[in-house]
Amino acid sequence: MATGIGYDVHKLEKGYKLILGGIEIPHSKGLVGHSDADVLTHAIIDSLLGAAALGDIGDHFPDTEEKYKGIDSQVLLQKTMAIIAAAFVSEKENYAAQFNIINIDATIIAQAPKLASYKEAIKNNLAKTLKISPNKINIKATTEEHLGFTGSENGIKAVAVSVIGSN
Repeated sequence: MATGIGYDVHKLEKGYKLILGGIEIPHSKGLVGHSDADVLTHAIIDSLLGAAALGDIGDHFPDTEEKYKGIDSQVLLQKTMAIIAAAFVSEKENYAAQFNIINIDATIIAQAPKLASYKEAIKNNLAKTLKISPNKINIKATTEEHLGFTGSENGIKAVAVSVIGSN
């Protein structure tokens, strides 16, 4: 068993979509980034790569590469699973047979919008992408009581912890 921690932050601006865990959330502002700027999925990717001791999201999907511009972060999450699987054994089609995700616990830090009604959809979407039971994922959301850049609605951040094991 191994544990990894992930963290990501993106700026909020008008004219962009707000994507969290692959789900589009209605809001007057969206996250700015090279990809779809899904801070939650990026934090989860980093936590999974950390658990596997395989660097971070920037090592595998650098924002200097044009092929990742605007990419759906769920695609990056699938690619991350394949990278980890290749590190655990040889390259096989069924990465779920090579290692397993024991648990993912993640927190989204955002003053607005309120995310309670989206947590279940986010969890189910991530579980579908990862090909695991939604019971292995916990999504939380909190504010910073109007403090700092998240409290002033200038950005959103996310933190994730993943535990993985080999089969």
